[in-house]
Amino acid sequence: MDMRNLSKITNAMTRSVSPENITGEKGMGGRTPIEEGSARHAARDLGTGWKVNPYFRVAAGETITLADVTGEGAINHIWMTPTGSWRMQILRFYWDGETEPAIECPMGDFFASPWGRYKQISSLAVCVNPGCAFNSYFRMPFRKGFRVTLENLTDETVNIYYQITYSLEQIAPDEGYFHAQFRRVNPLPYKDVYTILDGIEGKGQYVGTSMGWGVNNDGWWGEGEIKFYMDGDTDYPTICGTGTEDYFCGSYNFENPYTHDCYEQFTTPYCGMNVHEPDRLYRSRARFSLYRWHVTDPIRFEKDLAVTIQALGWRSGGRYLPLQDDISSVAYFYLDKPVCKRPFFPDRDGLEII
Repeated sequence: MDMRNLSKITNAMTRSVSPENITGEKGMGGRTPIEEGSARHAARDLGTGWKVNPYFRVAAGETITLADVTGEGAINHIWMTPTGSWRMQILRFYWDGETEPAIECPMGDFFASPWGRYKQISSLAVCVNPGCAFNSYFRMPFRKGFRVTLENLTDETVNIYYQITYSLEQIAPDEGYFHAQFRRVNPLPYKDVYTILDGIEGKGQYVGTSMGWGVNNDGWWGEGEIKFYMDGDTDYPTICGTGTEDYFCGSYNFENPYTHDCYEQFTTPYCGMNVHEPDRLYRSRARFSLYRWHVTDPIRFEKDLAVTIQALGWRSGGRYLPLQDDISSVAYFYLDKPVCKRPFFPDRDGLEII
């Protein structure tokens, strides 16, 4: 829905899931008995119906259900704010009763925040607001229902506040299922190409990339090209970019064009780049978070899709240097089926930001 359609009256019914109503059913919010609420101490003088259960506690190693909804419709907005490590809390979304998730991502990475530190993002698809408020506006259709879980891989209990707002409505046959896949390689082997997405079969459209890029060399790190292999492509792709900063809609190394001594951070509706320590031009150990949403330019495929990006810097003699960096990514796409091939998901050591 855009601003032109806000005045249109439809038969859709709005529902919302939170710790106060995990099924989203009509009239079932705010019913947590005072003795069962996470905020029962604060609400002890007020009782049931007040702010009794605004968050869930998730014990070390525990997986809890955040939402379990039946019906047909679409998720329209997600708001979450966690305590603890963003990388070690794993979100999984299941569509239409499937046992395999369509979304499997660390919480921070799903919301384009891969380094576990707050950086503000203002975009159409994802917003990250003070103090660590994660928002997603991707439309996520379902036809029989959806389930959302959160796994806590840390050694400590964490709290999660959240709200998932959805509409019960008829979903058109041509609406795809939303998928998000996480990958991380640290370090990338010498002369290897980083894989963002691979082995996807079916018809759909690729709608976004978020990345965490940790540089292990001095010098510029973003010469590599992104490539989209689709519909039978083998050695050569149909779509080939011209450089990492070009794909993320920047240019000339994201360098400040006036001072020439730092990177220029930006957050816009369709793309953005944030710098995480240190913010010194061309120095090793710099960490970057990047996002690119294909809202007006989705990458459509008929049969299959794979996406890769090269990691290239510069060495002596004006030659490219294949980099061995710490790279993570989330690929966002719609597919004509609720499950698909998923990559190996890292263990705690493979996820850890070090």
